[in-house]
Amino acid sequence: MPRSITPNLWFDDQAEEAAEYYCSIFPDARVVDVVRSGDAALTVEFELLGQRYIGLNGGPVFTFSEAVSFVVACEDQAEIDRYWERLTADGGEEGRCGWLKDRYGLSWQIVPAGLGELVKSEAAREALYRMGKLDVAALREAAAGSGVAA
Repeated sequence: MPRSITPNLWFDDQAEEAAEYYCSIFPDARVVDVVRSGDAALTVEFELLGQRYIGLNGGPVFTFSEAVSFVVACEDQAEIDRYWERLTADGGEEGRCGWLKDRYGLSWQIVPAGLGELVKSEAAREALYRMGKLDVAALREAAAGSGVAA
């Protein structure tokens, strides 16, 4: 029986830089280990909110796509705003419906905790489809207007 599953993120040559960047954004984050060949990092193991990741410097062969994204369930609008701002900074790209790409091209979904319950109403889903960064108050208002408790 496996003890854990660890996402492995393929970078060109920025794995250590990316790990330090992510650790600067999330609380309770740390770089756990760096395996080097000379001065260059080959792999970087890091932890964000208790989840381990491995960053691999594998060269320019593969890039990230929206087929894989990380969902950050936020407690309130301030937390959504903070993660959105930090992850889109310095070359990141805003997307639709709470999605964004960071400066390394990795996709993230910055959403309120309980988003599934919130968008059970068609009105709230329609409001979500019109948003980039999610506005929790607007989603709740749309859900309440449709008779669905949010």
